[in-house]
Amino acid sequence: MGDRHQNATPSTAMEYLNPSYWDERFSREEQYEWFKDYSHFRHPHSTPSHTPFLCKTYLYAFLVLELGCGNSQLSEELHKDGTTNITCIDLSPVAVENMQKRLLSRGFRDIKVLQADMLELPFDDECFDLVIEKGTMDVLFVDSGDPWNPKPETISKVMATLKGVHRILKADGTFISITFGQPHFRRPIFNAPDFSWSVEWTTFGETFHYFVYVLKKGQRSSFEDIPPVKRFEAPPFNLFHEELESEDFAFRINVDELNY
Repeated sequence: MGDRHQNATPSTAMEYLNPSYWDERFSREEQYEWFKDYSHFRHPHSTPSHTPFLCKTYLYAFLVLELGCGNSQLSEELHKDGTTNITCIDLSPVAVENMQKRLLSRGFRDIKVLQADMLELPFDDECFDLVIEKGTMDVLFVDSGDPWNPKPETISKVMATLKGVHRILKADGTFISITFGQPHFRRPIFNAPDFSWSVEWTTFGETFHYFVYVLKKGQRSSFEDIPPVKRFEAPPFNLFHEELESEDFAFRINVDELNY
């Protein structure tokens, strides 16, 4: 078996954009959870409208798609909670092969794992009840430049992903995005006129904050209903040792250095 997570952090965040980096990494790494594991956001937490961002409504959805599964255990945990019709995709053929073998060895025979690019989702229109991603889209922002005014090529890739997600979601489907991206950066993109979904968010984590966005198709808020977004002021860094040692911390610092 490979290492769970040893010497996987690249010297620069730019390496995250290289498919070869991920193939090599997944060839030796058994499992790693970006942005905390499922237990940190499994139980209902409230968004501003008091709607749980991950609840039984989502967990028992008929058809679920995970973008960028890598070697995460998210699909297994969702399955244990009652979601049995899950499809996982990843761009890395190594990740896909390893995930297929791992799931079969653990008895998860009904979870599908496919090689696919989230920028060109190979699925029919309106075929999923729920699409979820955890840190996958953050990679698209690695070389975005000024976070207040991302490069056109970054916006093009992000919009291609979101348009694909919007297309494959059913009329009342939900997209959940778990990310470092703060509302003043992400909401303008999520609220683009191309989309008919509402946008809500909440946070989790101790002093190191992660954001959970819940986008519900067919429930777009009117402009008047959308409160202004202020810059999210996180408390000063006072991280626990395990947070300082995590790749999440290194990823965020490296990306901040690249984009400022």
